[in-house]
Amino acid sequence: MIDRFNRRIEYVRVSLTDRCNLRCRYCMPESGVTKLAHSEILTYEEVLRVIRLLARLGIKKVRLTGGEPLIRMGIVDLIRSIKNLDGIERVVMTTNGVRLASMAEQLIDAGLDGINLSLDTLDGKIFQAISRRDCFDRVLEGLNKILSLGMRDVKLNCVPLAEINDDVDDLIELIRDRDVKLRFIELMPIGLARDFKGLPLSTLRDRIEQKFGRLMPIDSTEAQAGPAKYFRLNGFVGAIGFIDALEDKFCSTCNRVRLTAEGFLKLCLSAPAGLDVKRLMRGGLDDEQLMLRLSSAIYNKPLEHAFDGAIELNDRRRMYQVGG
Repeated sequence: MIDRFNRRIEYVRVSLTDRCNLRCRYCMPESGVTKLAHSEILTYEEVLRVIRLLARLGIKKVRLTGGEPLIRMGIVDLIRSIKNLDGIERVVMTTNGVRLASMAEQLIDAGLDGINLSLDTLDGKIFQAISRRDCFDRVLEGLNKILSLGMRDVKLNCVPLAEINDDVDDLIELIRDRDVKLRFIELMPIGLARDFKGLPLSTLRDRIEQKFGRLMPIDSTEAQAGPAKYFRLNGFVGAIGFIDALEDKFCSTCNRVRLTAEGFLKLCLSAPAGLDVKRLMRGGLDDEQLMLRLSSAIYNKPLEHAFDGAIELNDRRRMYQVGG
């Protein structure tokens, strides 16, 4: 569907849980995490109902997120069910990779089209310092497993933090002979991330070119639709992408909405406004009425985020409560 600013909304990110098996410092506190009660989280039947109606409104791509989506039971069957919905062309997932190796074959068999793997460093000690967990070897095993099984759409997501994981040479070397996209994502001022200093991506680009040579833009017909701007380095198989929502605001081309684990349709990552879909469904709204409410909400999607403006305009949820 088209929103009031003439953007075609074709993509929904669905958070399946607010729980995670890591405790990354810029995302979750080490302890004392208030978790949603099981009854507050959308059932898979409710998730499928919302996606089915969104598909009727023009949504074509679904990304499953968390928390960590692979810790929710039954996710393989959910992927298979989403793939069977009319109008849905792609089902992809963002994961921390801790359980990926053990589930990779099942995920591919269910029809999963792509994996975004959160990987902030290839240094095991830095990984543990950021994530507060000793899981680096399992994450790397998951990456190698999914590549060995032939998945073509594999992306690595790195959030560079100043003086923590801002040496990215090893990550870049990883894509020298691997056909994956390495994306550097600007630290977003959400929740605990406000306590950290992100490395400006313009600075990172300069560092990469000084070490590895010129970053050559990839023609837009080669890159998948999305916020990342992709480049290649001479002699490298993989590509490098930059997602800098603050330095290079791309709200005018935003094509997504988000469904949180508790059933709230978020229209913008920063804005608290949206639609309490769970309340409407559990209140007895039929499909046609619910679709009208979804359509009206999406039509009124905000023009742009407010991360660079008044803090009171931003959502107070932490990233794991939003779904990224």
